[in-house]
Amino acid sequence: MEDTINIYEKKAEEMTAIHIISKKDKFAETEGGFVSFDYDGVHYDRIKVVRLFPFSDADRFISIREYGNGDREIGIIEDLSDMTEETQKILRHQLDLCYFTPVIEKIYNIKDEYGYAYFHVLTDRGECKFTINMGSNAVSKLSDTRLIIMDVDENRFEIRDVEALSQKERRMLDMFL
Repeated sequence: MEDTINIYEKKAEEMTAIHIISKKDKFAETEGGFVSFDYDGVHYDRIKVVRLFPFSDADRFISIREYGNGDREIGIIEDLSDMTEETQKILRHQLDLCYFTPVIEKIYNIKDEYGYAYFHVLTDRGECKFTINMGSNAVSKLSDTRLIIMDVDENRFEIRDVEALSQKERRMLDMFL
């Protein structure tokens, strides 16, 4: 019985331990466009890169996780700028893929119907139409003027400054502010 308790205690300790990743640890792009990682004598063929504070501190506290296997965390990069330029380039590319967030520059129309809002907007990536569920927390205020909007397919859109929009566009957003 005591051995079983010790096993659980050890597993809990492993799961809650924080491992700091430094520039001596090796990241590499694979032929398939993924990222491999060598850490503490272990080679990971493919890893997942996750921002712990994606909107407030995007380049600090980057979680490196095993791909699959429950996305178990391998370690954390405290500050991306502390890594080599090559590693920064590799990891920023992965983060850009994961956190693709077009910036809304103009709102053409927002139509509210049957519990959904249908947006027609211009983003920094082009014209776009998307839908949000009005009953969910699809619109998050990051500050008094900055919004993140999550559509029904979990795509993110950002409005960096509501005040920069026209009065007509802000009126369309009134139901979300």
